[in-house]
Amino acid sequence: MLKNFKIKLSKGKYGNLIISLFAGILMGLSPAALNWWGLSWIAIAPLWLLVFNRQPKLKEAILTALVWGLGFHGVAIFWITGIHPMTWMGVPWLSSILIAIAVWVIISFWGAALVVCWAVLTKLITQRFFTKTKLLNASLCRVLIGVTVWCCLETIWSHSSLWWSSLSYTQSPNNLAILQLTKLSGFNTVTAAIVAVNGLIAEAIIQGQSGSQQLRTTTTKLALFLAPIALFVGLHLSGMWLESSPIVNDDLEALKVGIIQGNIPNEIKLYSSGWKKAIAGYTSGYQKLAQQGVDVVLTPETALPFFWNQITNQETSSFYRTVLATKLPIWVGAFGEAKPGYNNSLFTLTGDGKTYSRYDKSKLVPLGEYIPFEPILGKIIDRLSPLEAHLKAGASQQIFNTPFGQAIVGICYESAFAHHFRAQTKAGGEFIITASNNAHYGKAMPAQHHAQDVIRAIESDRW
Repeated sequence: MLKNFKIKLSKGKYGNLIISLFAGILMGLSPAALNWWGLSWIAIAPLWLLVFNRQPKLKEAILTALVWGLGFHGVAIFWITGIHPMTWMGVPWLSSILIAIAVWVIISFWGAALVVCWAVLTKLITQRFFTKTKLLNASLCRVLIGVTVWCCLETIWSHSSLWWSSLSYTQSPNNLAILQLTKLSGFNTVTAAIVAVNGLIAEAIIQGQSGSQQLRTTTTKLALFLAPIALFVGLHLSGMWLESSPIVNDDLEALKVGIIQGNIPNEIKLYSSGWKKAIAGYTSGYQKLAQQGVDVVLTPETALPFFWNQITNQETSSFYRTVLATKLPIWVGAFGEAKPGYNNSLFTLTGDGKTYSRYDKSKLVPLGEYIPFEPILGKIIDRLSPLEAHLKAGASQQIFNTPFGQAIVGICYESAFAHHFRAQTKAGGEFIITASNNAHYGKAMPAQHHAQDVIRAIESDRW
């Protein structure tokens, strides 16, 4: 069986690229909304074999890793093409679809670049330091190095402005046992587990093909091939134990939160018809929830697409007058002034009409909410927004106090950034609030967004 497998991986450069692409696509099918998370535990193994078993030239290894990365990220984030059509923002139909495709390609290549860096660095390090090591020891060292390099690269990528598809999110939200490991060292613990199991599978095959003297005994062979299975089972059992033993004993009182889903299409959201529907819908929703006895109400990202001083003007804002009459606190998604420009913000409005706190979104979407290298690219790329002002990022360190305690806040895209939540948790955050607007995407995007939020909650150990 191993000989046949070896032949299949040696039918030429293009055959290897097809295998690598197929394996990457399998990885891309593992996140939400399909949730085929089991595929991620085997999908890296073919890439590992192609890069390390055959000892291809560096150029060939780069191409193999690039193709795998494009397969993974291209499938996983294909939902980004849902930004088309953008005709409602004044973008012509043809330009809209070209922009959607360009954004998808750029993000896919950015994710694939991580895989290429992993293959190159792991290959160079193992060749430099472990060429004379015994084969069995070299395999174990390569697994350790492969895990370390991938985790380091994901950490670096997660601190960039463009980040979404960590290996860890392929397990969320359905594989809750393995997600408990994020309590130990964040999302990288799950990434390490996935890479390690895949690496052990690949190295077992490599060892089996080598004819090494070290593998002559049946016991050694059996141990080698059982190692990835034992690690997979052991990690899940550890996660199940962590799930039954929370790190923090939660003594917070229950908070009954009412949520309003405005259901206002983006096509009209930022125009007069959308404004009227927003005011009417969120006002009536707020009143209905108040009658049901909730403690506080939460609205989505930019639920009321106005500047905050317009919303809190008693003379012109019927929504504000309703809050004063109902006396129920509410977290409102709106625009905050930031001269020059404005912020995508979440405000705490108390029952007596006072602005208790404000949080400004700090992780903005490249191209969607701001233009990277704007002095250069701003002259080439038209801003994808009907607003004349420029959206500004909030401070990286913010405290969001509420009448119910200090909250940890993430607005939309920020759900992908673990360090954003970790910093707020360390600063004393007691519970998590996330607010987003995914109206222009299909089912996959909000499903993956929820998957990100599940990881953030578990690794932070916060509701």
